[in-house]
Amino acid sequence: MKRSLVGIALALAVSTVLSGCVLEAERRTVFEYSDELTDAEFYTLPASIPAGEPGELIRAKTIDSSPAGTRAWRVIYHSTDLAGNDILVSGLVIVPDLPAPKEGRTVVSWAHPTTGSAQKCGPSLADDPFDLIEGMSNLLAAGYAVVATDYQGMSIAGPSSYLLGVTEGNNVLDAVRAGQNLPDVKLSDKVLLWGHSQGGQAALFAAQQAKAYAPELHVEAVAVAAPAAVLTSLLSDDIIDVSGVTIASLAIPAMVAAYKGTYDEKAMWSILTPAGQADAPKVQELCLLSDTKAIHEITGPLVGHFVTSDPATTEPWKTILTENSAGGSPLGVPVYIAQGLDDQLVIPTATADYVKTLCAAGEKVQFDEFTGVTHATVALTAIPSVLSFFSAAEKPSNCVG
Repeated sequence: MKRSLVGIALALAVSTVLSGCVLEAERRTVFEYSDELTDAEFYTLPASIPAGEPGELIRAKTIDSSPAGTRAWRVIYHSTDLAGNDILVSGLVIVPDLPAPKEGRTVVSWAHPTTGSAQKCGPSLADDPFDLIEGMSNLLAAGYAVVATDYQGMSIAGPSSYLLGVTEGNNVLDAVRAGQNLPDVKLSDKVLLWGHSQGGQAALFAAQQAKAYAPELHVEAVAVAAPAAVLTSLLSDDIIDVSGVTIASLAIPAMVAAYKGTYDEKAMWSILTPAGQADAPKVQELCLLSDTKAIHEITGPLVGHFVTSDPATTEPWKTILTENSAGGSPLGVPVYIAQGLDDQLVIPTATADYVKTLCAAGEKVQFDEFTGVTHATVALTAIPSVLSFFSAAEKPSNCVG
């Protein structure tokens, strides 16, 4: 009899938990639909908006479908591009639904990996935008607030900023300022940066720009997974396959648009074959997560017939790629770098070489390599190490010598 009662109690407990999970899933689904109905209005802006200070809010909207135990907002805020122009950027702010510490919550500014470069590919537009923030639940459970920029040109109309390091870095820092400007949200000036792939480049640029661009923010550390740190290596390594052609199809048009006032536009386009020039803009209109098949149908035939020469050794592309590679100025804060050894996109040796450069420059670096881990899985694999790194009073370093 006792065993039967225990069994019934356990069954009821499991049933209650499962019922709770089902109800939570239903709640979020209903509110996701409600959010979606008003998204178009939120992201549609007047033709003319006065310039504002970086991080100044244009508008904010509560996300009712945020996970249980959290509060979240979609935000649109002012930022600055490569040329120093005022731009508008969208993103997310998520905080634990608990009283903040007296000094405010430390902020983790998340920089997302490639989802595309078109307006419709912005992560904050997704029905469940939280699913795209790698490690979000762990970070919130640790008491951090999380902000997540879309980057310029995504979710709201604007030029693409794909792999434009300065613009992305500014967007990452200004997302923190935007979160601080939300009413009833108490965020401190302590900032941690976290990014994956394209977002690794963005987070590294944010770190090296922070003192000059956002001196009131105290960036304490930066963590990156398989960062697109050295673009000369990335494009040389990857241009020979579908992934590389896809990356270049997103990057080259964005860079031509950004640098056409500095270099001859026709000369910049000449890095691509006629087929490459015709098809790269088509890739720009597609999203990586939803249009993979269509992207591969375009980029597959271009492999071996995409560029006229190696962009990493051909001017002005060598200079452009170097300017958009991390390391142009000191980081000045401890950095954690994770790399999967089965990564076929960001080649492990390229990351290891970048780490050697940082160590030689006197930066404090914790470098972890993960056997059997790919480009897609490295950020989630590294989350326990990232949390430990962020929370350590004395940040570790395994630089040799």
